[in-house]
Amino acid sequence: MKPALLVIDVQKAFFEFDTATTQSLNDAIEYINAAIDLFREKKLPVISVQHINEKDNLVPGEEGFDLPDSLQILPEDVHIHKTYGNAFNKTPLAEELLRRGIDTVILTGFCAENCVLSTCRGAEDVDLTPILLRGSLASGNLEHIKFVENINDVISYGALIKVLE
Repeated sequence: MKPALLVIDVQKAFFEFDTATTQSLNDAIEYINAAIDLFREKKLPVISVQHINEKDNLVPGEEGFDLPDSLQILPEDVHIHKTYGNAFNKTPLAEELLRRGIDTVILTGFCAENCVLSTCRGAEDVDLTPILLRGSLASGNLEHIKFVENINDVISYGALIKVLE
């Protein structure tokens, strides 16, 4: 297994939705940052995926498009911009992963039932193995996170540490 970590749509604009979403994002960032540290330690790729939506002013250069300061994504990490829920649709993501010999993607981010789930299915469509990192998904509705975790392969942070040894 050669994995990459995908951090999907953890952007400032989404913290403004409502209290439940903000809390869910803050909780998920704790796990995402731990996974980022682990992937960097193992010299494995960390990929930030950011959603673009012009009608919502979610575009590069606007503050809402930016990553929150609490997220440990670095400029030298791979950055992918998408306009569809599925981060593989009309982006260079699949080619980037193939170039690096990646066969598995560990998925984290927002929104569990939308872009994370779409990207999970998209990974399968390009012959990658998608695995969700438990605790690292966010949504305004916690039941949606449970649903998405129940219908997909999930790994705990502790198990991920062991697998990457």
